[in-house]
Amino acid sequence: MNIERIVLLVAGSMVLISLLLGLMFHPYWFFLTAFVGANLIFSSLTGFCPMVLILRKLGLKHGSPFTKREV
Repeated sequence: MNIERIVLLVAGSMVLISLLLGLMFHPYWFFLTAFVGANLIFSSLTGFCPMVLILRKLGLKHGSPFTKREV
């Protein structure tokens, strides 16, 4: 898995988990959804994403998720 796919996986998971927690326990969990959305907007405008920095330090590489694999 490459960095781009992991960022999308984590962001989507956080949105769904916080939505579930907000519906089941307390509406304050919706602030986590808002934070994830704001971070995605900020990242698209500036090109800076804290999650990418963390994943790079863990040794993961960038790459297109739609590249063909050699057989």
